[in-house]
Amino acid sequence: MKYQIIPVTPFQQNCSLIWCEKTNSAAVVDPGGNVDRILGEIAKLGLILEKILLTHGHIDHVGGAKLLAQQTNAAIVGPHVADKFWIENLPKQSQNFGFPHCDAFEPDQYLQDGDVVTVGEQSLKVLHCPGHTPGHVAFYSASSKLAWVGDILFRSSIGRTDFPQSNHQDLIQSITSKLWPLGADVEFIPGHGPMSTFGEEREHNPFVADQLLL
Repeated sequence: MKYQIIPVTPFQQNCSLIWCEKTNSAAVVDPGGNVDRILGEIAKLGLILEKILLTHGHIDHVGGAKLLAQQTNAAIVGPHVADKFWIENLPKQSQNFGFPHCDAFEPDQYLQDGDVVTVGEQSLKVLHCPGHTPGHVAFYSASSKLAWVGDILFRSSIGRTDFPQSNHQDLIQSITSKLWPLGADVEFIPGHGPMSTFGEEREHNPFVADQLLL
């Protein structure tokens, strides 16, 4: 599976364009905004957008999803239904975070833990990882040893848990029980900032390093 990170919104959120080389079928993970930029990359690479994948309902991750779907007929897939209230609250999120007005929308499909999402001939496993938000999911490509984790985990940090229905202990549990078992050599693309590996974070991340769990 090929991928390209496209930073979007004033929050520099890591939107990802991912695609299957055999079929040119593509998906966009977390299109928070800057839809024209995303469409430009899709056109430049000659890809066919079939899915829009959402890790969670915060505006910097989903703010461009409805417009992108309208312009491409791609299906909006995810997050888990527990984040429905965040998506329904997008107009207020727009005001609170100083974003252009964003209408609420209904995803074509909510996801459950263990679901599999296909992009052409490639497959992504869905992991429900509550904590930052109750309906947060991660996407994992076993063939590429690569995960898209949204705002669950960052290089040397973890997601905030001061939002409505966030839970710090749930977040730690999601990281240690859902992400770590994927393997120390798995790379991950976080919602913000540079990539890392789960092994690097298990060793050095001050919030979830293994020595904290002993």
